[in-house]
Amino acid sequence: MYGLSKITIFVTMSTFDLSVIISTYNQPKWLEKVLWGYEFQTEINFEIIIADDGSTIETKKVVDNFIASTSMTIMHIWQEDNGFQKTKILNKAIKKASSSYLIFTDGDCIPRHDFVETHLRLKKDNCFLSGGYFKLPSITSNTITRANIEHQECFKLKWLLENGVKKSFKTNKITAKGFKTWFLNAFTPTKATFDGMNVSGWKQDILDVNGFDERMQYGGEDRELGKRLMNKGITFKQVRYSAICLHLYHERPYKNEEALQFNSSIRKLTKKNKLVYTDFGINQSN
Repeated sequence: MYGLSKITIFVTMSTFDLSVIISTYNQPKWLEKVLWGYEFQTEINFEIIIADDGSTIETKKVVDNFIASTSMTIMHIWQEDNGFQKTKILNKAIKKASSSYLIFTDGDCIPRHDFVETHLRLKKDNCFLSGGYFKLPSITSNTITRANIEHQECFKLKWLLENGVKKSFKTNKITAKGFKTWFLNAFTPTKATFDGMNVSGWKQDILDVNGFDERMQYGGEDRELGKRLMNKGITFKQVRYSAICLHLYHERPYKNEEALQFNSSIRKLTKKNKLVYTDFGINQSN
């Protein structure tokens, strides 16, 4: 266990338009690139909350160094590594968020410069926004530098093709503008869901359904929360071609079939019984 320094916690009314909650676990190199992405946003009135599910001291060093070099407000919330407990650390982050509107994303997703601005511009009452991500191969992920992010070169198709990405229909996420963006958002066959890599919505709505179900391991834990929100009457809007981030390459060693089956059983009950609230979320009786 280690102590966390330079934590900024707001207990009064927030002056931020939005809180960005970034989940991470032992990916300090990727997290640094993600934080650079937030340093170059067109919208600056937001706070960052890093939800850290037990990373080693290397992640703390990255966060502390970033805090020391930026004027941005960063909160690093850490819990001891006791297996995959992403839902638990995310619930802690939700409680600490000082603004009424939240973006959820991962510590391996670099936001485009208009990422925060787009989520704020498109937000609506009784609605969550389901954003998009463009997956990068390992070689491209490792090539990206701070300068590439500052100048947004890594969000240009030409640069990506020169650095390991193969052109496909999915590259429309990078090139779409204007009418094309609207058309692709409107007619994509992909359903708008709660995908923890890129989704935003109202804090109070999440509190009303008691946040993430902390019983759940890796695999669909975010979708289960999304289903409860839908059962509550929340709509999900597709903005996967508007709010864009680059998903850096990594393996998934925590993926296992037993956990997937357990999560699936919880999701099936949520759907079958049209559950809105979980007893295993932010507020628990035990």
